[in-house]
Parts: sequence; C-alpha cells; structure tokens
Amino acid sequence: MSEIATTKLSSKGQVVIPEEIRRRLGLEPGAQFVVIGDRDVVVLKAIHPPDMRQFDKLVGQARRAAKRAGMKRSDVEAVVREVREGK
Repeated sequence: MSEIATTKLSSKGQVVIPEEIRRRLGLEPGAQFVVIGDRDVVVLKAIHPPDMRQFDKLVGQARRAAKRAGMKRSDVEAVVREVREGK
C-alpha cells in the first residue's frame, strides 16, 4: 500500500525521505536513485546494482548481441581507446 508523507526541499536542493518510507523500502544511506521530473511531479526510483548472477546474464546477452552484429574484440578495444583519448 502506498503511504503519503510530506517533506521539504532544503536550500541545498536536498529532500529527506521520511523514516517510515525508508524503512519500508529498505533504503540505506548511499542509496542511489533515478530522478524523473515532469511538470510538477518528481519521481525517485531506487536503483540497485545487479548481483553477480544477473551481471553474468547481462554480459552474456551483450556478447551474443555483439556477435550477431559482427563485432570483434578488437572493434570494442578500438572504441574504448578512442573514448579514453577523447576523440
């Protein structure tokens, strides 16, 4: 069930998420969010890094997509090198 609470924006642009909501959602200090603003609505969506099993699955999907696209490891290395050099 959704819970409604009020909060304020500080002079530094910070917003406090009420304790009960933080506790219910399991939000800890350092939690990261995607912030979406549309007119007078602000949405905070907590983001969580994938666990290693999820990460391995994502890497596998990326490798298969690269193979289907005909990319080689040298292609990826060249692009990484270009980005690092600022070109």
